[in-house]
Amino acid sequence: MLQEIIHLDKEIFLAINQGLSNTFFDWLLPILRNPYTWAPLYLFLIIFFVKHYGRLGILIVACTLLNFAISDGVSSHLIKKNVKRVRPCNDIEFKHEVNVRVRCGSGYSFTSSHATNHFAMAFFWIVLFRRKWRHTLWLCILWASSIAFSQIYVGVHYPLDVFFGSILGILIGCTSGYLFNRFVPSFIERKQEPNIQ
Repeated sequence: MLQEIIHLDKEIFLAINQGLSNTFFDWLLPILRNPYTWAPLYLFLIIFFVKHYGRLGILIVACTLLNFAISDGVSSHLIKKNVKRVRPCNDIEFKHEVNVRVRCGSGYSFTSSHATNHFAMAFFWIVLFRRKWRHTLWLCILWASSIAFSQIYVGVHYPLDVFFGSILGILIGCTSGYLFNRFVPSFIERKQEPNIQ
């Protein structure tokens, strides 16, 4: 059963990594997964949180960083180092079939830390802001999903790495958001303020 799942995982990987190959994705997706691409967005959010919420904004930024640290620790250190799944671009028997579009890296594959970290941040913000800014839900999901999908396309992760990394990130982000709302009631009160359309 496990071998069948792994075989299917590789087939889906090839369908994305090779089957969807095109010059536009070759240009765009390596850029999307680069953390420097998103640096201006992160800087904007830090300034926005602090300016809009004051001291509470500083707390939001701190909890976002803590949420990231937890997701990265669980994915990169707890899971990867115990599962030890080899990346597709490093698999001796498989890598000749892989279109590697970025540096492969020497770390393990399961779970995808990019997927875990970005979904954790996305769902932390969704839990905090979904009532005040409803469009936040779809923007955050689109942002995290595009980064997660790019991991498969560039050849560094299998689909199951990304899928379970995303699920893990969602669980961490939702839990962090729930705890924030639970222990920072003043933020919940602010969220109930009517929107100005």
